[in-house]
Amino acid sequence: MKAHVSSILLGVRDMDRAKRFYTEGLGWKVQNDFGISVFFASDGASPVGFYSREGLAAQVGTDQEGSGFSGLVLTYVVRSETRVDEIMAEAAKAGAKVLKPAGALPWGGYGGTFADPEGYIWSLGYSAQGTDQPYAE
Repeated sequence: MKAHVSSILLGVRDMDRAKRFYTEGLGWKVQNDFGISVFFASDGASPVGFYSREGLAAQVGTDQEGSGFSGLVLTYVVRSETRVDEIMAEAAKAGAKVLKPAGALPWGGYGGTFADPEGYIWSLGYSAQGTDQPYAE
């Protein structure tokens, strides 16, 4: 198995709220809306999609109820501190809960963290230390 993610599927409780947050709040474009699932235009990266939380749990054979930190963090690496600040502001305006405001990180980078309305955690980051970063933009 290669170190590659073919797609990222997020189980959501409120499909309409999740779509509004990512489209109106963060500017994502819907590529396919199948009613029970939604996929966003990926711009060449791993596609991101939503399913109902109940349906996705049933599909993978687990219980939809969980609590606390799931151990999953979605990382978004950008090319400047300014862009980190811009995205954090966009997310907060769209209804995200800021978990850690943007600022200097212990390892020398710059970043911040927010949770979307469904509780999925996004870690934004920038580092001037490397040129081979997995940049999202």
